Amino acid sequence: MTATAPCDELTAILSGPDPRPALWEAIDSGRMAELVPELPALRMEQDPIHRHKDVLAHTVAVVGKTPDDLVVRLAALFHDIAKPRTRSYEHGGVTFRHHEAVGARMTRRRLTELGYPDDIVNDVSELVRLSGRFKGYAEGWSDSAVRRYARDAGHLLGRLNTLVRCDCTTRNRGKAEALQRQVDDLERRIAELAEADRRAAERPQLDGEAVMAHLGIGPGPAVGEALRFLLDLKRREGELPDDEIRRRLDEWWLSRRGGAAPPPTHADVR
Repeated sequence: MTATAPCDELTAILSGPDPRPALWEAIDSGRMAELVPELPALRMEQDPIHRHKDVLAHTVAVVGKTPDDLVVRLAALFHDIAKPRTRSYEHGGVTFRHHEAVGARMTRRRLTELGYPDDIVNDVSELVRLSGRFKGYAEGWSDSAVRRYARDAGHLLGRLNTLVRCDCTTRNRGKAEALQRQVDDLERRIAELAEADRRAAERPQLDGEAVMAHLGIGPGPAVGEALRFLLDLKRREGELPDDEIRRRLDEWWLSRRGGAAPPPTHADVR
């Protein structure tokens, strides 16, 4: 009988509509201490003075809120894994400085030892590293900060936002709803900025020099109008052959001039 690989066992524990019962069973039986020795150490109070939630209970709750996506669930399982290692007390409070970066390295080592493939190891480790990036959004982010967040997340953007949404286990309904609205706002801004950047990067197939040479005109408002016509044409129909672009430009120029024939171009003169 072939033994189950450690990565397959952990994947099975995290699978299904609600992974929390299987996860707690693995923790309470001691099996999770064998698979992920760092996890039981999360059974601590973040701040014993003010008795903030214990990190293990929070972690299991976050995993339970995630969709059945292995990468997201592994990231939820490991997102606070470095808190015991990075916990310190300063000025009467508790801090976990750089726990995401430390956690990403711990995650990479543990997932590799468990036998997960490189793509899963890389994606989960990166999500753990980025898991705290959303903090501070409520205080106001510039457009450049929003672009940087999206750029750094890359292909993991959707999963990162899902992790951020799930990493909210407060019983304060107002705080929970506020966080969801903030993520909604961030996603809206990302989409709007991406569309603005896409349009700003668009160029018509002919530049101003080519338009003036083809139509036999000099600089002036007509060149800008022609470029706007060509850009709109590209948006509607995509890239067209050069001769078709010039034919369409001639038709537009003819209609703009009220039916007068366009002036000859250098190519028309034989």
